[in-house]
Amino acid sequence: MGFMSRTRSLVPSVRGSFARWAAVVVIAIAGAWLGISLGGPVRTSVGPVDIGMSAAPSWSGETVVDVHPLGTLTFDTHDAPVALRVTLDNINPARAGALLEDPRLSSQLPTLLEKELREGVKTLALRALLCGLLGALLVSLIVFRRPGAALAGLLSVVVAMAATGAGAALTFRPNSVVEPKYTGLLAGAPSLVGSAESIVTKFESYRSQLAKLVNNVSQLYDTVSSLPIYDSDPTSIRILHVSDIHLNPVAWNLIRSVIGQFKIDAIVDTGDLTDHGTGPEDKFVEEIPTFGVPYVFVRGNHDSKATQRAVAKQKHAVVLDDAVKEVAGLRIYGVGDPRFTPDKSVEVDSAPETLTALGHAYATRLGQAFKQPVDLVAVHDPTIARAFSGAVPMVLTGHAHERSTELLPSGTRVLVQGSTGGAGLRALEHDEPTPVAASVLYFDRKTHRLRAWDDITLGGLGEQSVQIERHVETDPGRTISPGPTVTPSPTGEAADTKAP
Repeated sequence: MGFMSRTRSLVPSVRGSFARWAAVVVIAIAGAWLGISLGGPVRTSVGPVDIGMSAAPSWSGETVVDVHPLGTLTFDTHDAPVALRVTLDNINPARAGALLEDPRLSSQLPTLLEKELREGVKTLALRALLCGLLGALLVSLIVFRRPGAALAGLLSVVVAMAATGAGAALTFRPNSVVEPKYTGLLAGAPSLVGSAESIVTKFESYRSQLAKLVNNVSQLYDTVSSLPIYDSDPTSIRILHVSDIHLNPVAWNLIRSVIGQFKIDAIVDTGDLTDHGTGPEDKFVEEIPTFGVPYVFVRGNHDSKATQRAVAKQKHAVVLDDAVKEVAGLRIYGVGDPRFTPDKSVEVDSAPETLTALGHAYATRLGQAFKQPVDLVAVHDPTIARAFSGAVPMVLTGHAHERSTELLPSGTRVLVQGSTGGAGLRALEHDEPTPVAASVLYFDRKTHRLRAWDDITLGGLGEQSVQIERHVETDPGRTISPGPTVTPSPTGEAADTKAP
Protein backbone atom coordinates (compact mmCIF):
# COMPACT_ATOMS: atom_id res chain seq x y z
CA MET A 1 0.00 0.00 0.00
CA GLY A 2 2.85 2.36 0.83
CA PHE A 3 4.49 1.73 -2.54
CA MET A 4 1.21 2.41 -4.41
CA SER A 5 0.70 5.58 -2.41
CA ARG A 6 4.21 6.82 -3.24
CA THR A 7 3.66 5.99 -6.94
CA ARG A 8 0.40 7.94 -7.03
CA SER A 9 2.09 10.92 -5.36
CA LEU A 10 4.81 10.93 -8.02
CA VAL A 11 2.35 11.31 -10.91
CA PRO A 12 1.28 14.89 -10.11
CA SER A 13 4.93 15.74 -9.48
CA VAL A 14 5.95 14.46 -12.93
CA ARG A 15 3.07 16.26 -14.55
CA GLY A 16 3.95 19.47 -12.75
CA SER A 17 7.60 19.24 -13.83
CA PHE A 18 6.60 18.63 -17.44
CA ALA A 19 4.23 21.62 -17.38
CA ARG A 20 6.99 23.84 -15.94
CA TRP A 21 9.49 22.74 -18.58
CA ALA A 22 6.90 23.24 -21.33
CA ALA A 23 6.19 26.75 -20.01
CA VAL A 24 9.93 27.52 -20.00
CA VAL A 25 10.29 26.40 -23.61
CA VAL A 26 7.20 28.28 -24.83
CA ILE A 27 8.17 31.52 -23.07
CA ALA A 28 11.75 31.30 -24.34
CA ILE A 29 10.70 30.71 -27.94
CA ALA A 30 8.17 33.57 -27.71
CA GLY A 31 10.96 35.81 -26.40
CA ALA A 32 13.24 34.70 -29.23
CA TRP A 33 10.68 35.61 -31.87
CA LEU A 34 10.05 38.94 -30.14
CA GLY A 35 13.77 39.65 -30.25
CA ILE A 36 14.03 38.64 -33.91
CA SER A 37 11.02 40.78 -34.80
CA LEU A 38 12.33 43.88 -33.01
CA GLY A 39 16.05 43.68 -33.68
CA GLY A 40 16.48 41.16 -36.47
CA PRO A 41 15.49 43.09 -39.64
CA VAL A 42 18.37 44.50 -41.66
CA ARG A 43 18.66 47.04 -44.46
CA THR A 44 21.17 46.60 -47.24
CA SER A 45 21.82 47.48 -50.87
CA VAL A 46 21.54 44.91 -53.62
CA GLY A 47 22.69 46.45 -56.87
CA PRO A 48 20.84 49.75 -57.38
CA VAL A 49 18.06 48.82 -54.94
CA ASP A 50 17.84 49.41 -51.19
CA ILE A 51 16.05 46.51 -49.55
CA GLY A 52 14.87 45.46 -46.13
CA MET A 53 15.20 41.82 -45.00
CA SER A 54 13.46 40.11 -42.11
CA ALA A 55 12.64 36.63 -40.83
CA ALA A 56 9.30 35.55 -39.40
CA PRO A 57 7.70 32.28 -38.24
CA SER A 58 5.82 30.44 -40.99
CA TRP A 59 4.34 26.95 -41.18
CA SER A 60 5.25 26.82 -44.87
CA GLY A 61 8.82 27.96 -45.43
CA GLU A 62 8.99 30.51 -48.23
CA THR A 63 10.66 33.65 -49.48
CA VAL A 64 8.43 36.65 -50.14
CA VAL A 65 9.56 39.65 -52.20
CA ASP A 66 7.32 42.62 -51.44
CA VAL A 67 7.13 45.33 -54.12
CA HIS A 68 4.67 47.63 -52.37
CA PRO A 69 2.13 48.72 -53.54
CA LEU A 70 2.26 46.60 -56.70
CA GLY A 71 2.18 43.19 -55.05
CA THR A 72 4.36 40.30 -53.91
CA LEU A 73 6.35 37.44 -55.42
CA THR A 74 6.40 34.24 -53.36
CA PHE A 75 9.00 31.47 -53.82
CA ASP A 76 8.74 28.02 -52.25
CA THR A 77 12.44 28.00 -51.30
CA HIS A 78 12.52 25.71 -48.23
CA ASP A 79 10.44 23.71 -45.74
CA ALA A 80 11.68 24.98 -42.37
CA PRO A 81 9.15 26.94 -40.24
CA VAL A 82 10.66 30.33 -41.03
CA ALA A 83 9.93 32.78 -43.85
CA LEU A 84 12.32 35.28 -45.39
CA ARG A 85 10.71 38.57 -46.38
CA VAL A 86 12.46 41.00 -48.73
CA THR A 87 11.02 44.49 -49.13
CA LEU A 88 12.12 46.79 -51.95
CA ASP A 89 12.35 50.16 -50.21
CA ASN A 90 13.73 52.48 -52.90
CA ILE A 91 16.11 52.92 -55.82
CA ASN A 92 19.60 54.23 -55.09
CA PRO A 93 20.00 56.95 -57.78
CA ALA A 94 23.79 57.07 -57.56
CA ARG A 95 24.28 53.34 -58.06
CA ALA A 96 21.60 53.14 -60.73
CA GLY A 97 23.23 55.98 -62.66
CA ALA A 98 26.64 54.35 -62.40
CA LEU A 99 25.27 51.09 -63.78
CA LEU A 100 23.67 52.86 -66.71
CA GLU A 101 26.78 54.87 -67.55
CA ASP A 102 29.37 52.09 -67.23
CA PRO A 103 28.74 49.01 -69.43
CA ARG A 104 31.33 47.05 -67.46
CA LEU A 105 29.32 47.44 -64.26
CA SER A 106 26.17 46.35 -66.08
CA SER A 107 27.85 43.14 -67.24
CA GLN A 108 28.97 42.45 -63.67
CA LEU A 109 25.50 43.12 -62.21
CA PRO A 110 24.34 39.46 -61.90
CA THR A 111 27.47 38.51 -59.95
CA LEU A 112 27.19 41.65 -57.84
CA LEU A 113 23.53 40.98 -57.02
CA GLU A 114 24.25 37.39 -56.01
CA LYS A 115 27.17 38.43 -53.80
CA GLU A 116 25.34 41.29 -52.06
CA LEU A 117 22.18 39.25 -51.57
CA ARG A 118 24.18 36.39 -50.03
CA GLU A 119 25.94 38.83 -47.69
CA GLY A 120 22.60 40.34 -46.72
CA VAL A 121 21.17 36.90 -45.87
CA LYS A 122 24.25 36.06 -43.76
CA THR A 123 23.94 39.36 -41.89
CA LEU A 124 20.23 38.72 -41.31
CA ALA A 125 20.90 35.19 -40.02
CA LEU A 126 23.60 36.35 -37.60
CA ARG A 127 21.56 39.27 -36.35
CA ALA A 128 18.44 37.12 -35.99
CA LEU A 129 20.48 34.56 -34.01
CA LEU A 130 21.87 37.15 -31.59
CA CYS A 131 18.58 39.03 -31.15
CA GLY A 132 16.67 35.77 -30.75
CA LEU A 133 18.99 34.50 -28.01
CA LEU A 134 18.98 37.86 -26.24
CA GLY A 135 15.19 38.04 -26.44
CA ALA A 136 14.79 34.51 -25.08
CA LEU A 137 17.15 35.23 -22.16
CA LEU A 138 15.57 38.56 -21.17
CA VAL A 139 11.96 37.40 -21.43
CA SER A 140 12.73 34.21 -19.49
CA LEU A 141 14.40 36.23 -16.71
CA ILE A 142 11.48 38.66 -16.56
CA VAL A 143 8.86 35.91 -16.39
CA PHE A 144 10.54 33.29 -14.19
CA ARG A 145 13.05 35.48 -12.24
CA ARG A 146 15.35 32.44 -11.90
CA PRO A 147 18.72 32.10 -13.72
CA GLY A 148 18.24 28.33 -14.01
CA ALA A 149 14.94 28.64 -15.85
CA ALA A 150 16.37 31.38 -18.07
CA LEU A 151 19.37 29.25 -19.03
CA ALA A 152 17.11 26.26 -19.71
CA GLY A 153 14.96 28.41 -21.96
CA LEU A 154 18.05 29.74 -23.72
CA LEU A 155 19.26 26.19 -24.35
CA SER A 156 15.89 25.19 -25.83
CA VAL A 157 16.02 28.19 -28.18
CA VAL A 158 19.55 27.27 -29.28
CA VAL A 159 18.31 23.78 -30.17
CA ALA A 160 15.22 25.14 -31.95
CA MET A 161 17.20 27.67 -33.97
CA ALA A 162 19.84 25.10 -34.89
CA ALA A 163 17.13 22.69 -36.05
CA THR A 164 15.40 25.44 -38.04
CA GLY A 165 18.65 26.49 -39.70
CA ALA A 166 19.55 22.90 -40.54
CA GLY A 167 16.05 22.28 -41.93
CA ALA A 168 16.25 25.38 -44.13
CA ALA A 169 19.70 24.37 -45.43
CA LEU A 170 18.75 20.75 -46.11
CA THR A 171 15.49 21.59 -47.88
CA PHE A 172 16.75 24.65 -49.77
CA ARG A 173 15.48 24.65 -53.38
CA PRO A 174 17.41 27.16 -55.54
CA ASN A 175 15.36 26.19 -58.61
CA SER A 176 12.24 27.61 -56.94
CA VAL A 177 13.16 31.04 -58.33
CA VAL A 178 11.83 29.93 -61.74
CA GLU A 179 8.38 29.12 -60.29
CA PRO A 180 7.13 32.29 -58.59
CA LYS A 181 3.62 33.11 -57.45
CA TYR A 182 2.58 36.72 -58.02
CA THR A 183 -0.18 38.22 -55.88
CA GLY A 184 -1.39 41.81 -56.08
CA LEU A 185 -4.34 44.10 -55.49
CA LEU A 186 -5.90 46.81 -57.62
CA ALA A 187 -5.47 49.91 -55.46
CA GLY A 188 -8.58 51.96 -54.90
CA ALA A 189 -10.89 49.60 -56.77
CA PRO A 190 -14.54 50.51 -56.12
CA SER A 191 -16.53 47.99 -54.17
CA LEU A 192 -18.85 45.93 -56.32
CA VAL A 193 -20.88 44.48 -53.48
CA GLY A 194 -23.98 46.43 -52.57
CA SER A 195 -26.73 48.34 -54.35
CA ALA A 196 -26.26 47.08 -57.90
CA GLU A 197 -29.57 47.58 -59.68
CA SER A 198 -29.26 44.43 -61.77
CA ILE A 199 -27.00 41.52 -62.53
CA VAL A 200 -26.11 43.11 -65.87
CA THR A 201 -25.03 46.35 -64.19
CA LYS A 202 -22.93 44.43 -61.72
CA PHE A 203 -21.21 42.39 -64.37
CA GLU A 204 -20.53 45.41 -66.61
CA SER A 205 -18.89 47.28 -63.73
CA TYR A 206 -16.84 44.23 -62.83
CA ARG A 207 -15.87 43.74 -66.48
CA SER A 208 -14.54 47.29 -66.74
CA GLN A 209 -12.46 46.99 -63.58
CA LEU A 210 -11.03 43.61 -64.51
CA ALA A 211 -10.02 44.87 -67.95
CA LYS A 212 -7.86 47.54 -66.28
CA LEU A 213 -6.62 45.07 -63.68
CA VAL A 214 -5.44 42.48 -66.18
CA ASN A 215 -3.71 45.07 -68.35
CA ASN A 216 -1.90 46.59 -65.37
CA VAL A 217 -0.78 43.26 -63.90
CA SER A 218 0.21 41.81 -67.27
CA GLN A 219 2.36 44.85 -68.00
CA LEU A 220 3.95 44.56 -64.56
CA TYR A 221 4.63 40.86 -65.12
CA ASP A 222 6.10 41.56 -68.55
CA THR A 223 8.36 44.47 -67.62
CA VAL A 224 9.33 44.09 -63.95
CA SER A 225 9.77 40.33 -63.62
CA SER A 226 12.64 38.71 -65.48
CA LEU A 227 11.07 35.29 -65.03
CA PRO A 228 8.81 34.87 -68.10
CA ILE A 229 11.72 33.99 -70.38
CA TYR A 230 9.41 32.23 -72.77
CA ASP A 231 7.48 35.41 -73.66
CA SER A 232 10.24 36.64 -75.94
CA ASP A 233 11.55 33.22 -76.96
CA PRO A 234 10.91 32.71 -80.70
CA THR A 235 11.15 28.94 -80.27
CA SER A 236 8.00 28.84 -78.11
CA ILE A 237 4.40 28.38 -79.22
CA ARG A 238 2.13 30.21 -76.77
CA ILE A 239 -1.31 28.69 -76.21
CA LEU A 240 -3.98 30.27 -73.99
CA HIS A 241 -6.17 27.63 -72.33
CA VAL A 242 -9.65 28.77 -71.27
CA SER A 243 -12.76 26.84 -70.23
CA ASP A 244 -16.25 27.13 -68.73
CA ILE A 245 -16.84 30.77 -69.71
CA HIS A 246 -20.62 30.39 -69.14
CA LEU A 247 -21.64 33.60 -70.93
CA ASN A 248 -19.54 35.85 -68.68
CA PRO A 249 -18.19 38.85 -70.69
CA VAL A 250 -15.40 39.19 -68.12
CA ALA A 251 -13.72 36.26 -69.89
CA TRP A 252 -13.52 38.20 -73.19
CA ASN A 253 -11.64 41.04 -71.45
CA LEU A 254 -9.25 38.60 -69.82
CA ILE A 255 -8.59 36.81 -73.12
CA ARG A 256 -8.07 40.05 -75.04
CA SER A 257 -5.61 41.40 -72.46
CA VAL A 258 -3.61 38.19 -72.19
CA ILE A 259 -3.37 37.85 -76.00
CA GLY A 260 -1.70 41.25 -76.24
CA GLN A 261 0.56 41.01 -73.20
CA PHE A 262 1.70 37.40 -73.61
CA LYS A 263 1.78 37.37 -77.45
CA ILE A 264 -0.56 34.38 -77.70
CA ASP A 265 -0.44 32.26 -80.89
CA ALA A 266 -3.76 30.42 -80.38
CA ILE A 267 -6.59 29.87 -77.89
CA VAL A 268 -7.97 26.48 -76.81
CA ASP A 269 -11.47 26.56 -75.25
CA THR A 270 -12.46 23.26 -73.62
CA GLY A 271 -16.18 23.93 -73.54
CA ASP A 272 -19.20 25.31 -71.69
CA LEU A 273 -19.01 28.59 -73.55
CA THR A 274 -22.76 29.04 -72.94
CA ASP A 275 -25.26 28.06 -70.24
CA HIS A 276 -28.23 26.58 -72.11
CA GLY A 277 -27.10 26.37 -75.74
CA THR A 278 -30.06 28.43 -76.98
CA GLY A 279 -30.33 30.66 -80.06
CA PRO A 280 -30.13 33.98 -78.19
CA GLU A 281 -26.87 32.85 -76.60
CA ASP A 282 -25.26 32.50 -80.05
CA LYS A 283 -24.81 36.29 -80.06
CA PHE A 284 -22.21 35.85 -77.32
CA VAL A 285 -19.76 34.00 -79.62
CA GLU A 286 -19.47 36.96 -81.99
CA GLU A 287 -16.52 38.26 -79.96
CA ILE A 288 -14.31 35.41 -81.22
CA PRO A 289 -13.23 37.08 -84.52
CA THR A 290 -12.00 40.17 -82.63
CA PHE A 291 -9.15 38.23 -81.01
CA GLY A 292 -7.26 37.86 -84.29
CA VAL A 293 -5.80 34.43 -83.43
CA PRO A 294 -7.11 30.87 -83.97
CA TYR A 295 -9.82 29.94 -81.46
CA VAL A 296 -9.97 26.15 -81.01
CA PHE A 297 -13.30 25.03 -79.50
CA VAL A 298 -14.67 21.73 -78.21
CA ARG A 299 -18.27 21.44 -77.07
CA GLY A 300 -19.06 21.21 -73.33
CA ASN A 301 -22.10 19.68 -71.67
CA HIS A 302 -23.80 23.12 -71.61
CA ASP A 303 -23.15 23.74 -75.31
CA SER A 304 -25.64 22.47 -77.88
CA LYS A 305 -24.83 21.30 -81.40
CA ALA A 306 -26.36 24.62 -82.49
CA THR A 307 -23.82 26.44 -80.29
CA GLN A 308 -21.07 24.44 -81.95
CA ARG A 309 -22.30 25.47 -85.41
CA ALA A 310 -22.53 29.13 -84.31
CA VAL A 311 -18.89 29.04 -83.18
CA ALA A 312 -17.83 27.36 -86.43
CA LYS A 313 -19.25 30.30 -88.43
CA GLN A 314 -16.93 32.79 -86.71
CA LYS A 315 -13.71 33.94 -88.34
CA HIS A 316 -10.59 32.33 -86.82
CA ALA A 317 -12.72 29.64 -85.09
CA VAL A 318 -11.57 26.01 -85.31
CA VAL A 319 -14.23 23.58 -84.07
CA LEU A 320 -13.00 20.08 -83.28
CA ASP A 321 -15.40 17.17 -82.82
CA ASP A 322 -13.56 13.91 -83.40
CA ALA A 323 -11.16 15.73 -85.71
CA VAL A 324 -7.51 16.81 -85.92
CA LYS A 325 -6.29 20.22 -87.09
CA GLU A 326 -2.87 21.82 -87.17
CA VAL A 327 -3.09 25.13 -85.32
CA ALA A 328 -0.10 27.43 -84.65
CA GLY A 329 2.22 24.56 -85.51
CA LEU A 330 0.59 22.03 -83.13
CA ARG A 331 -1.52 19.06 -84.21
CA ILE A 332 -4.60 19.23 -81.95
CA TYR A 333 -7.30 16.57 -81.60
CA GLY A 334 -10.62 17.54 -80.03
CA VAL A 335 -13.97 15.95 -79.32
CA GLY A 336 -17.21 17.47 -78.03
CA ASP A 337 -18.87 16.31 -74.82
CA PRO A 338 -21.45 13.57 -75.47
CA ARG A 339 -23.94 15.14 -73.05
CA PHE A 340 -26.14 18.19 -73.31
CA THR A 341 -27.21 18.90 -69.74
CA PRO A 342 -29.96 21.49 -70.35
CA ASP A 343 -31.89 19.12 -72.65
CA LYS A 344 -33.31 16.41 -70.39
CA SER A 345 -34.49 14.44 -73.42
CA VAL A 346 -30.87 13.56 -74.25
CA GLU A 347 -30.08 10.51 -72.15
CA VAL A 348 -26.35 9.90 -71.73
CA ASP A 349 -24.86 7.78 -69.00
CA SER A 350 -22.52 10.02 -66.98
CA ALA A 351 -21.12 7.20 -64.86
CA PRO A 352 -17.29 7.41 -64.62
CA GLU A 353 -16.83 3.95 -66.12
CA THR A 354 -18.94 4.90 -69.14
CA LEU A 355 -17.06 8.16 -69.70
CA THR A 356 -13.75 6.33 -69.28
CA ALA A 357 -14.80 3.74 -71.86
CA LEU A 358 -15.82 6.55 -74.20
CA GLY A 359 -12.44 8.21 -73.76
CA HIS A 360 -10.63 4.93 -74.48
CA ALA A 361 -12.70 4.51 -77.64
CA TYR A 362 -11.62 7.91 -78.90
CA ALA A 363 -8.00 7.30 -77.86
CA THR A 364 -8.01 4.02 -79.81
CA ARG A 365 -9.54 5.73 -82.81
CA LEU A 366 -6.95 8.49 -82.53
CA GLY A 367 -4.14 5.95 -82.83
CA GLN A 368 -5.76 4.11 -85.74
CA ALA A 369 -7.46 6.73 -87.89
CA PHE A 370 -4.84 9.50 -87.85
CA LYS A 371 -1.43 8.60 -89.23
CA GLN A 372 0.59 11.53 -87.89
CA PRO A 373 1.09 11.85 -84.11
CA VAL A 374 -1.00 14.37 -82.20
CA ASP A 375 0.63 16.94 -79.88
CA LEU A 376 -2.40 17.98 -77.87
CA VAL A 377 -5.92 16.71 -77.06
CA ALA A 378 -8.81 18.96 -75.98
CA VAL A 379 -11.93 17.51 -74.29
CA HIS A 380 -14.40 18.90 -71.78
CA ASP A 381 -14.64 16.23 -69.07
CA PRO A 382 -11.57 15.23 -66.99
CA THR A 383 -12.73 11.60 -66.80
CA ILE A 384 -12.68 11.35 -70.60
CA ALA A 385 -9.38 13.26 -70.64
CA ARG A 386 -7.58 10.75 -68.40
CA ALA A 387 -8.55 7.92 -70.75
CA PHE A 388 -6.09 9.38 -73.30
CA SER A 389 -3.26 8.34 -70.97
CA GLY A 390 -0.33 7.13 -73.05
CA ALA A 391 -1.85 8.27 -76.33
CA VAL A 392 -0.58 11.88 -76.29
CA PRO A 393 1.82 14.00 -74.21
CA MET A 394 -0.78 16.60 -73.15
CA VAL A 395 -4.56 16.76 -72.60
CA LEU A 396 -6.50 19.96 -71.83
CA THR A 397 -9.89 19.79 -70.14
CA GLY A 398 -12.27 21.73 -67.88
CA HIS A 399 -15.76 21.10 -66.42
CA ALA A 400 -14.69 21.01 -62.74
CA HIS A 401 -14.51 24.83 -62.27
CA GLU A 402 -11.32 24.20 -60.28
CA ARG A 403 -7.83 24.16 -61.77
CA SER A 404 -5.56 21.17 -61.26
CA THR A 405 -2.83 19.30 -63.09
CA GLU A 406 -1.83 15.65 -63.02
CA LEU A 407 1.12 13.83 -64.53
CA LEU A 408 -0.17 10.30 -65.23
CA PRO A 409 2.11 7.26 -64.88
CA SER A 410 2.15 6.94 -68.67
CA GLY A 411 3.83 10.35 -68.98
CA THR A 412 0.69 12.12 -70.20
CA ARG A 413 -0.04 15.42 -68.43
CA VAL A 414 -3.69 16.38 -67.87
CA LEU A 415 -4.42 20.06 -67.18
CA VAL A 416 -7.90 20.75 -65.78
CA GLN A 417 -8.72 24.42 -66.22
CA GLY A 418 -10.84 26.41 -63.78
CA SER A 419 -13.71 28.60 -64.93
CA THR A 420 -12.54 31.49 -67.14
CA GLY A 421 -15.99 32.99 -66.63
CA GLY A 422 -15.93 32.63 -62.85
CA ALA A 423 -18.80 30.12 -63.24
CA GLY A 424 -20.93 32.80 -64.97
CA LEU A 425 -24.08 33.93 -63.19
CA ARG A 426 -23.62 31.10 -60.69
CA ALA A 427 -21.05 33.39 -59.05
CA LEU A 428 -23.98 35.31 -57.54
CA GLU A 429 -25.38 32.18 -55.89
CA HIS A 430 -22.50 31.42 -53.50
CA ASP A 431 -20.84 33.23 -50.61
CA GLU A 432 -17.38 32.47 -51.99
CA PRO A 433 -16.90 33.64 -55.60
CA THR A 434 -15.40 31.29 -58.17
CA PRO A 435 -12.02 32.62 -59.36
CA VAL A 436 -11.57 33.61 -63.00
CA ALA A 437 -8.90 31.23 -64.33
CA ALA A 438 -6.83 30.81 -67.49
CA SER A 439 -3.37 29.45 -68.32
CA VAL A 440 -0.65 30.35 -70.82
CA LEU A 441 1.16 27.24 -72.07
CA TYR A 442 4.59 27.40 -73.71
CA PHE A 443 5.35 24.62 -76.23
CA ASP A 444 8.72 24.07 -77.91
CA ARG A 445 8.39 24.96 -81.59
CA LYS A 446 10.64 22.05 -82.66
CA THR A 447 9.64 19.20 -80.35
CA HIS A 448 6.04 20.41 -79.76
CA ARG A 449 6.42 19.47 -76.08
CA LEU A 450 5.25 21.59 -73.14
CA ARG A 451 8.13 23.52 -71.54
CA ALA A 452 6.32 25.68 -68.96
CA TRP A 453 2.97 27.24 -68.14
CA ASP A 454 1.66 30.28 -66.28
CA ASP A 455 -1.55 29.94 -64.26
CA ILE A 456 -3.47 33.25 -64.18
CA THR A 457 -6.09 33.59 -61.44
CA LEU A 458 -8.29 36.63 -60.81
CA GLY A 459 -10.51 37.02 -57.76
CA GLY A 460 -14.16 36.15 -58.41
CA LEU A 461 -17.10 38.53 -58.45
CA GLY A 462 -16.57 41.36 -55.97
CA GLU A 463 -12.85 40.72 -55.49
CA GLN A 464 -9.92 42.49 -57.13
CA SER A 465 -6.96 40.18 -56.53
CA VAL A 466 -4.76 38.67 -59.21
CA GLN A 467 -2.17 35.91 -59.12
CA ILE A 468 0.24 34.63 -61.79
CA GLU A 469 2.09 31.41 -60.97
CA ARG A 470 4.87 29.96 -63.13
CA HIS A 471 5.39 26.18 -63.48
CA VAL A 472 8.26 24.54 -65.36
CA GLU A 473 7.98 21.10 -66.94
CA THR A 474 10.85 19.16 -65.36
CA ASP A 475 11.16 16.53 -68.11
CA PRO A 476 9.60 17.88 -71.33
CA GLY A 477 11.14 15.14 -73.49
CA ARG A 478 9.90 12.21 -71.37
CA THR A 479 8.75 9.00 -73.05
CA ILE A 480 4.98 8.56 -73.37
CA SER A 481 4.13 4.92 -72.70
CA PRO A 482 0.82 3.54 -74.02
CA GLY A 483 -1.46 2.46 -71.21
CA PRO A 484 -3.77 -0.56 -71.07
CA THR A 485 -6.76 -0.44 -73.40
CA VAL A 486 -10.37 -0.86 -72.30
CA THR A 487 -13.03 -2.28 -74.55
CA PRO A 488 -15.61 0.53 -74.99
CA SER A 489 -19.23 0.02 -74.08
CA PRO A 490 -21.93 0.48 -76.74
CA THR A 491 -22.46 4.06 -75.50
CA GLY A 492 -18.79 4.76 -76.07
CA GLU A 493 -18.73 4.54 -79.83
CA ALA A 494 -17.19 7.52 -81.56
CA ALA A 495 -20.11 7.88 -83.93
CA ASP A 496 -22.48 8.69 -81.07
CA THR A 497 -21.02 12.16 -80.48
CA LYS A 498 -20.38 13.44 -84.00
CA ALA A 499 -21.98 16.74 -84.88
CA PRO A 500 -24.54 16.68 -87.69
